[in-house]
Amino acid sequence: MSLARSTAHLGRHLPAARLLVAAQMLMLAREHVTMLEPSERRRVIELVRRGHGRRGNLTDAERDELADLIAKTAPRQFVGTVAKRVSPLPLPNRLVYGRRRRTAGKR
Repeated sequence: MSLARSTAHLGRHLPAARLLVAAQMLMLAREHVTMLEPSERRRVIELVRRGHGRRGNLTDAERDELADLIAKTAPRQFVGTVAKRVSPLPLPNRLVYGRRRRTAGKR
C-alpha cells in the first residue's frame, strides 16, 4: 500500500480533530529535535541503535552522553506543551513548564 493510500485510509477512520492534534504533536517534536546539531542527532540515533532499548547495552559514558543529548531537547517542555495543546481546559504553567526555580538569594 502506498503512503498516499495509507494516509487516505487513516483519514477516513480518524476524525479531523485527531489528525490535527497528531500533526501539531509532530511539528512540536520536530522543533525539539532540531534543538540538536545534525552531528548530535546522528549520535543519538547511533546510541539508541547500539542500546537496543536497554540501558545495560551502553557503557556508563554512553548513557551519560545520551542523557545529556536528550536533556538538550527539553523533554519536559515538550510534554507540557503537548498536554497544554491537547487539554480542553487551561493548564497551570507549573504543570507545563515545571516548578519555578528559586535563585540562591531569594525566598
